[in-house]
Amino acid sequence: MTNDTAPLLAGTGLRKTYGSTPALVDAAMCVRTGEVVAVMGPSGSGKSTLLHCMAGIVAPDSGRITYDGRELSAMSDVERSALRRSEFGFVFQFGQLVPELTCLENVALPLRLDGVKRRAAERRATGWLDRLEVSDVAHKRPGEVSGGQGQRVAVARALVNRPRVLFADEPTGALDSLNGERVMRLLTEAARETGAAVVLVTHETRVAAYSDREIVVRDGKTRDAELVA
Repeated sequence: MTNDTAPLLAGTGLRKTYGSTPALVDAAMCVRTGEVVAVMGPSGSGKSTLLHCMAGIVAPDSGRITYDGRELSAMSDVERSALRRSEFGFVFQFGQLVPELTCLENVALPLRLDGVKRRAAERRATGWLDRLEVSDVAHKRPGEVSGGQGQRVAVARALVNRPRVLFADEPTGALDSLNGERVMRLLTEAARETGAAVVLVTHETRVAAYSDREIVVRDGKTRDAELVA
């Protein structure tokens, strides 16, 4: 990967305030195709807000975010929703699996929402469960599996649509170190195999070690060597 490669996703001059509390203050970051970028900082520093803005979940008060040459703020809500469904994948700290569905149905859900027929969706979902080493829990519900297994199911669900950008917000925060290492190894291996870029929010250096580059967030401000002139 070379520094002159154009970023797939980039944000500059990002500001976001909740009430009188500034969450982002002139923040900036970029990520290239296939790159794993760790967004680091203490709790309350603004790193999750930065992820939510970059993913089009939250609109910044000011600043510019571009994805593949398109400006997110210029897209309609429907267009941003379609983007999050088809080109972005998400993994959160507690997985957020649908408790009423089996693990297989959870992984197949993004495909079903995109119009893929059930058998085809479940066939692809089965392949991802196998890839994330949790095929044995396919027919169990989230409440019947361990935290590490559930998080690997969540990673499979995030990658089943082969997204171009995977957003992972503290993906190992609820796991012990052994399960956390396993999740990160499988997540980064799968992302690199599919060519997905990864935006990884964490406060743990052992998790950030899986990244190609780190961005530090403190008091809503970022330090990203890629954006320093």
